[in-house]
Amino acid sequence: MTPVGTLRLPPAVHFGYGTRAQLLHLLAIHGRRVLVVADPFLRGTPLFTETRLAIESAGLALEIYSDIRAELPADSLDTAAESVRAFSPEVILAIGGGSALDAAKLIALLLTHGGPLSRYYGENAVPAPTLPVVAVPTTAGTGSEVTPVAVVSDPERELKVGISSPHLIPVAAVVDPDFTFGAPASVTAFSGIDALVHAAESYTARTLALAWNGVLPVFTGSNAFSDVLALRAAEKLGAWLTVAVAEPENREARQEVALGSLLAGMSFSATGTHLSHALQYPIGASTHTAHGLGTGLMLPYVLDACLDDTAAQQRIADIGAALGSSVDDPGQRANDAISALLRINRSIGVPASLAEIGVSRDQLPRFAELAIGAARLVGIAPIPATKELLLEILEHAHAGSLAERLH
Repeated sequence: MTPVGTLRLPPAVHFGYGTRAQLLHLLAIHGRRVLVVADPFLRGTPLFTETRLAIESAGLALEIYSDIRAELPADSLDTAAESVRAFSPEVILAIGGGSALDAAKLIALLLTHGGPLSRYYGENAVPAPTLPVVAVPTTAGTGSEVTPVAVVSDPERELKVGISSPHLIPVAAVVDPDFTFGAPASVTAFSGIDALVHAAESYTARTLALAWNGVLPVFTGSNAFSDVLALRAAEKLGAWLTVAVAEPENREARQEVALGSLLAGMSFSATGTHLSHALQYPIGASTHTAHGLGTGLMLPYVLDACLDDTAAQQRIADIGAALGSSVDDPGQRANDAISALLRINRSIGVPASLAEIGVSRDQLPRFAELAIGAARLVGIAPIPATKELLLEILEHAHAGSLAERLH
């Protein structure tokens, strides 16, 4: 099939040490009343203080919201929007990890279009642009600073819920690696491996038949632009993630992992992700483990299940080359990709099996049933995904059946 491509990204994306100096300009062009949505632990840190003082010194009105709750319960965001509505912000500055950035996107949505948040669950339910968001990630992993999606939890649902719309894409992303220093090793590891999953699943996404004369889906499958970004992201993350975890003060490693995460986010913001994410949602909900731990653990098993498909095998082989394999045979290069992912996982502390994180074998059928219900994710997979296939992948991951490749 002839390749096609769609990119929907922030109008401004700035990357590199020192790029935070752009923040005042980016905020001022959107308004003079700034709501800062930030992770609570950032408030006393030197970089946050530097940013706050710069905003205040420029004469901009500022209010800080930092009551970001774990798992982003939907009702907490409805409450958050109402608590800041009287301030009448004109622009939101989001600083933090994926949860803080997602919270800022959704507060912007609720301030503009009203609640409850449940009105917007799913794809393309946001009616028009929202309050502008300038996003500054402090972890290298989620890519939320450039993506059209935010994820929340809802007590009425067994899994997390996505809200997806091009209107949720921030107006600017400022990725300054200085903000990632001080993150615990586990955060660097699990957010970084999630970024590598984003790259791999974006590159292996199915080609979808798109109706160009209508409203496009938010995630459009295999994408000529995203392909380039995904492989470059995999190259950066494959080479530098283990270094960033082992040497947290290594400035080059922090820079390269942050760039890899940004490129992966730019890639999957158009294509979407697939089976590792579909499977992680029930796994994470049951075990209360980090999102990146689950997606990273599952990715080798998902790719292994795709090897029998010739087109998917070639795609996985390309990932193998990005991760350092130089063999000519595509089948061997694809296997090298899986082995490289297993080695990275082991070196940064991602468990080798579901059993290691407390999953019992009798839970697997329910996980498969819940995952198959994530229709958007399953529909982008490079191979037809049935409940039986997902259960087979889970069985292998529970047993840690790929562990022999590390010996």
